[in-house]
Order: sequence, then C-alpha cells, then structure tokens
Amino acid sequence: MFSKVLVANRGEIAVRINQTLRAMGIAPVAVHSDPDAGAPHVATAEQAVSLPGSTAEETYLNIDRIVQAARDCGADAIHPGYGFLSENPAFARACGEAGITFIGPTADSMALLGDKLRSKEIAQRAGVPVVPGSPECLPGDPAAAEFAEHWGFPLLVKATAGGGGRGMRVVNSPDRLDTDMELASREAQAAFGDGRVFLERYVANPRHVEIQVLADGAGHTIHLGERECSVQRRHQKIIEETPSPALTPELRQRMGDAAVAVAREAGYVNAGTVEFLLDPRAGEFYFLEMNARLQVEHPVTEAVLGLDMVEWQVRIADGEALTLQQEDIQPRGHAIECRIYAEDPYHDFVPSTGALLRWRPPSGPGLRLDSGVDQGQEVSIYYDPMLAKLVAWAPDRELSLRRMDVALSQFLVLGVVTNIPLLRAVLRHAQFQQGEYDTGFLEWNPAVTRPAITDEHRAMTQALAAWASQQPVGPASPAAPADRPVSASPWQNAGERRLP
Repeated sequence: MFSKVLVANRGEIAVRINQTLRAMGIAPVAVHSDPDAGAPHVATAEQAVSLPGSTAEETYLNIDRIVQAARDCGADAIHPGYGFLSENPAFARACGEAGITFIGPTADSMALLGDKLRSKEIAQRAGVPVVPGSPECLPGDPAAAEFAEHWGFPLLVKATAGGGGRGMRVVNSPDRLDTDMELASREAQAAFGDGRVFLERYVANPRHVEIQVLADGAGHTIHLGERECSVQRRHQKIIEETPSPALTPELRQRMGDAAVAVAREAGYVNAGTVEFLLDPRAGEFYFLEMNARLQVEHPVTEAVLGLDMVEWQVRIADGEALTLQQEDIQPRGHAIECRIYAEDPYHDFVPSTGALLRWRPPSGPGLRLDSGVDQGQEVSIYYDPMLAKLVAWAPDRELSLRRMDVALSQFLVLGVVTNIPLLRAVLRHAQFQQGEYDTGFLEWNPAVTRPAITDEHRAMTQALAAWASQQPVGPASPAAPADRPVSASPWQNAGERRLP
C-alpha cells in the first residue's frame, strides 16, 4: 500500500480525501496556492507544498508544478479529487512518466470518455440508447444547420470536452444558433482549453439520474445504485438524493446494467459515474456521458451503503481486486445532499466573496458535513464558490428531507451571502416533496428563486454582520463561545427568519 499520497486539489474534497488517507495509515500531502495557505485542506494534511500564485492556472491546473511537488515530497501516488486536473489525460500521463501512480482511470480511457462524441459511440456499442447528436461542428458549419433543420428547436449546444455545465447552451431559434454556438465554444475554451462543440436534441423536462460504478483492474465491474441530480442551476447540480423517487425496481435494474455495460465497453478501471437523461413518463433513458473521476455528490452513495468511495479508489489504484459483488450492494434508507455556495441566488447566482465572520454548521444524528472552509477564512474570487456539502440520512425520504431542512435552519453563516434560503425553499416545495420534479424545476417555479425577506430582516442581518465584523473571527472567539446554541437568535441564513 502507498505510504504517501499527494492530493492535487483544494477545499472540501481535499479535506475529505485527507481524512480517508489518514484512516488508511497513508500520509496525505497538500498543495496550496497563496490564498489557500491557511485553508483547512492544508491543516488536515501531514505535509504541504506551496504552489506560488493565486489563479487556478498558476497553481491547481499547473501539471509540471504538481508533479514536481509529488517528486520532491516522495509521494507514491496522486489523488486528483474532482475538477481541476481530475479528467485531464495529460496529467495522468505525466504522473505515469514520473513513476507516480494516478488514483483514477488510465489516461487512454479518460481521453476516450472525456470526449462526449466518442463516449456516445462506446454507449452505442454497449447497446445503451443515446440522445441524438450532431458531429463536432463550428458556428456556420453546414452540419449544424442540417441537424437543426432535421430536429427543430430548441437544441442544446454542448462542449465536446469537460463537464459541470460549462460550454452548454440551449438554442431556442435559428437566428440564435451561430451566436450560442460561438458563446458555448468560448466558454469551453476558457474552462477546458478545448473549444470544440456539437449539437444535441433537446429532451424536454427530463430528469438527471446517474449511476455510480466501481471497476478493478481484473475486469470486475459493479454499480452502486443511482443518484437523482435534477435540481440544477445553470446546468450545475445543487441538490442530490438517493434513491431516486422516479425509479421503479425494474427501471433501476435496467439503468444499473446499462452503466456497467458502458464501463466494461470502455475498459474502465476505478470509480466513475455514468450519467443519464430520464424520461419518467415513457420510462426511457438516454446515455449522456461518463465522468472519469469521483463525483461531488458521492457522499449520498456512501451514506446509504456504508462504504468509503475514496478508500476503494486508493485500493484499486494500488492493484487490489474488488471484494464486493453486485448482490452485496444493498442500499439502506435515504440520503440527500445540499451544496452550500457563497452566492446570491436572488441576483442571478452571482458569487459572494469576503471573510467568513461566522461559520457555525449544524450537527446531529444522521448529518454529515464535508467542508473546505473555517471561520475567519477569506472566500476569494479565484475558485468555485462552493463552501461545503451537507448530507442528511434517515430511514425514509420524508424524514431525511425534514432532517435536512432543520439542519439548514441552524446553519449560521455571516460575512458572505449563501444559497441556504433557496435550498430550504426547494425542500419545502410540494412538488419536490412529492418527488415530482425535473431539471427545469427552478425555471418552472420562479417563486422559489425570489427572496422571502423583508426590510426588517435585511436590517437585522446588516446589524448582525456589522456587529460580527467588530469581533475576533477565530473559532474560539470570546464574543461567540463554541458552546453558544445556534438557536439563540431567530435571525439565520443571510436574513431569513428561522421557521418553526
């Protein structure tokens, strides 16, 4: 087994990987930019290497610097987490050339699956249905016009590489086709260094359901059930749950078998996720893509199965065979995850920056918090605004939703605006509680994205923020003793009154 692993990431996922490595008796090594020098992922590692600079390009996306850091500290392996270099074949190859194990799939399978058009071909060979799409094309390309004429509007422009909703746009009319393709191409180029795009038929009101898979180097592949990821903003998930309220046992079996078939056809090794669009009315699903990495939402799968996904990633990378059989995968209860973002959901989700003057997460039975920040830390402009992930588990869906809502009501954050009020509004919406929702949930329910605060609430929040800014911001501040109950004030979550 590895003795030292460098974690090429930051934030909550780096902290979470550090925890598993320590539990396995492996020394975690952190890398950090200048703004992250005092971040929790550095404090939870046994060793840290500075990557001078502030931007992602200078630091967490710099392959040469990260590989050199691993060499310098004597790391046996590198875990990429998710985002940044996690799906970059050049990074995986560079690790191999340096004699360092990359904890993830091979560079070749990553390159194959990272290209959405080629991954669709894999799915078709595996007998899995795909959404009709065009060849790779550019604005003004005749192939784009022909595809649009055949399928009509709306259409979806998608980046060939990358993920996370970047380089993706809905085109509603012919006069917008070239413009939206150009905008999607620019966004993809900026995010992934690859501006290639293609067109896809737009599936109206689908659900987004994904299947987690694990595969070892001996050809043994299993799936770990599904995650429902349909509550999204800008094509990015904000709430995930398992099991999906949309799946019947028969449909769950079909989708699980399809995910395993895709992974096997690709020769995939390690943890990965096969994503599908689901038409619940017809009971049909379509392959979207396969993410060759750990997913942000992996904790809900861990919660219902009682296993550690990162541990299995490490063991498989070290050459161990899976000891789990498909019949061993028996989910228990229901889990839901809410992503806590430093952003204003009532002003086009604009990121919010500044010092975390107060950061007091909830705790209690059935709760898990994966956090990458601490009180007093600066939320910068340089990185993704996600602060943490809160997971609630319970024996059934109704109780898990209630547990999550109560926990969010006790989540105190001052100094930046968060999306916590929006998350609570979604949880309390009748349509969501009934499990009858799709990827257009926020679009079709505009009331959810309107602030439910009064001038009185806003004034109280401003007063609290002003008071907090005058107090010490350390975790053991005399002005805010650690044992002070969160419920001491009815004013919570950036101005939202705590509901009974």
